[in-house]
Amino acid sequence: MKKYVIYIGILAIGLLLGWLLFGNSSNKKTDHNHDTVAETNQMWTCSMHPQIMQPESGDCPICGMDLIPAESSSEGLLADQFKLTENAMALANIQTSKVGNDKIEDNTIKLSGKIVENEEANAVQVSYFSGRIERLNVSFTGEEVRKGQLLATIYSPELYAAQQELITAASLKESQPALYKAVRNKLKLWKLSENQINQIETSGKVNENVPVYATVSGTVLEKLVEQGDYIKQGQPLLKIANLNIVWANFDVYENQINLFKKGQEITITTNAYANKEFKSKVDFIDPVLDTRTRTIKLRVVLNNKDEVFKPGMFVEGKIKGIASSNEKILIIPSSAVLWTGERSVVYLKVNLNQPVFEMRKITLGNQIGDSYEVLEGLNNGDEIVTNGTFTVDAAAQLQGKKSMMNKEGGKVMTGHEGHLGMEETASVNNENHSNMNERIKVSTDFQNQLKVVFNDYIKLKDALVKDDSNNVMAESKKLLKNLSKVDMKQLVNNEAHNHWMSLENEIKISASSISKTSDIKEQRNHFKHLSSHLISAIQIYGVNEKVYVEFCPMADNNNGAYWLSKEKKVINPYFGDAMLTCGEVKQIIE
Repeated sequence: MKKYVIYIGILAIGLLLGWLLFGNSSNKKTDHNHDTVAETNQMWTCSMHPQIMQPESGDCPICGMDLIPAESSSEGLLADQFKLTENAMALANIQTSKVGNDKIEDNTIKLSGKIVENEEANAVQVSYFSGRIERLNVSFTGEEVRKGQLLATIYSPELYAAQQELITAASLKESQPALYKAVRNKLKLWKLSENQINQIETSGKVNENVPVYATVSGTVLEKLVEQGDYIKQGQPLLKIANLNIVWANFDVYENQINLFKKGQEITITTNAYANKEFKSKVDFIDPVLDTRTRTIKLRVVLNNKDEVFKPGMFVEGKIKGIASSNEKILIIPSSAVLWTGERSVVYLKVNLNQPVFEMRKITLGNQIGDSYEVLEGLNNGDEIVTNGTFTVDAAAQLQGKKSMMNKEGGKVMTGHEGHLGMEETASVNNENHSNMNERIKVSTDFQNQLKVVFNDYIKLKDALVKDDSNNVMAESKKLLKNLSKVDMKQLVNNEAHNHWMSLENEIKISASSISKTSDIKEQRNHFKHLSSHLISAIQIYGVNEKVYVEFCPMADNNNGAYWLSKEKKVINPYFGDAMLTCGEVKQIIE
C-alpha cells in the first residue's frame, strides 16, 4: 500500500513539473504566434510618400527614409461612409444642423439685380443734316443738359445752299408762294425752328455754322462724336437719358418663375446705402426666357429724383410672402446643397456621437429665400452638414467614397486612410493625372475673371516661398479686390451660381484672414484653406489654362497640405528655403 502511495506521489509531481515546463512554453508559443499575426497585419508607410504601403519595416524605395507604422483604417464603417477628425472639423469650421418640419410663414425670397436707365425716357440726339462739327458744347459723359440748350454748331454745305434758296424765294413769295413754302418746309425738316428761319429771311444773311439744340432734357450717357468729326444726315451725336425714373432689373431663375407676379411689393437695398430700404412694386415680368442664362427679367420702376440710384449699381430685392404648396415641409439652407449635373446632394451625419458622414442624393423643390424645400431624400430629424460642405465633399473624394464629383466612388488618392487633416480638404486625385471632376460649363468671361483671382493667388504663393509676409498681405488684398469683381451673372444656371456663392465665401474668408496678419506661420495656415477652395473652384469652372495641384506630406505638422502652381516644378510655399523642393504633383487640371 505504501508502495502505491509513493508511485502516485511521483506521478503527481511529474505532471506538475510537466505542466510548469511545457504549458508555459505553449502559452508563449501561442502569444508568439499572436504577435506574429499582429506584426503581419501591420502596414508600414513613409512620412514623405504616404502612397508607399509595405507589409514590413524598412526603407522608403523613393527617398530612403525609414518607414513608420501606418495608422489602421478599420473603423467599422459602411462602404460609402467616412470619418473626419475632430481637429479637421474645427479647422474647417464644419457645422451640422438637424432637419425638421417647418411651417412656411411670411417667407422672403432674395433677388440680385442691377439699376439700368429707363428705356422709355431714353433719347438719342441726332444730326438732321450732314456736315462738320465746328464746336461741340458737351464736354463729358454724365453732364446734365436741358431741352433747348445749345449742344453743337455744324458747318453744312447743303444747309448753306438751302439758306440762300430761302433768301431768294422770300423775294419771290408773292409771285411764287408754292416755291417759298417748299423751301421753308425743307428747313423745318432739318429741325430749324420758326425763329431761326424767320431770322435768316429777315436779315438776308446766311449762317455758315448752324446751331444744334437739345430736343430733350436729361443726362448724357454717351458721346458718340468728337469736335471736328464729319457726320452724315441722321447720325447719332449723343445718348441722353432722363434718370429721374430708373429701372431695377432682377434675374429670376427658370424654376422660380411661378413664384412671382405683377404688383408684388418688393423691398430694395444697395451697398451704397446700407441702412436704407426702398419700397416699390413689380412692374413687368419678361415673357421671354433668356436661353443663355435660363433666367427672365423682373422689372421694378424706381423714383430717382434724389439721384440715389446710378445705372450699373448692384441692388438686392426682397419679396415677402412667397409660400410653399405644402403647409409643412422639410427645408434646408442653400449652403448645405451641392449640385452636379442634374443631381443635388447633401452630406448626412450618420453617427450622432462621431463625425462620420455619407453622401445623400436629394430632390429639391422651390428655393425660398436662402433655403430650399426638400421633396425626397431626407427625413425629419436627419443631421446634415450646413457649413463647410465643400470641405466634407473633398474628404469623401480623398477616401474614395461617393461624392459630388465622384458619384461612383473608388479610390482617388493613396495615403493615410480614415484620419483626415486639413490638408485633405482639396478635391484632388493622382490617377493617371486625370481630372475626374465634372466640369460645369460657364462663359469664357467668367473663366477669365476667375483667372485674374488665380494669378493673384500665384503671386501670394510666390511671396510665401520667399518668406515675405508683407508682400503676402499685399497680394491677398489684391486677390480680395479682384474676387469682388467676379460677376455671378456670367454663370449660366442655378447650379453654377450656388456653387460659386459657397466657394467665393470660403475663399474670401481665407484671403481676408491672410491680409490681417503679418505672422508668416499663421498666413501659411490660412493659405492651406485658401488653396483647398480655390482648387475646387478651378476644377469646377476651369481657367483656360493648365494648372498643377501639388502636395507636401510634411506641411501642417506632417499632416500635409496642397497648393496650386502654373508649373510642374515643385517650389514649396509652406517652408521657404528650409524645404523648397519638398512635395510632388498630385493632379493636373487641364
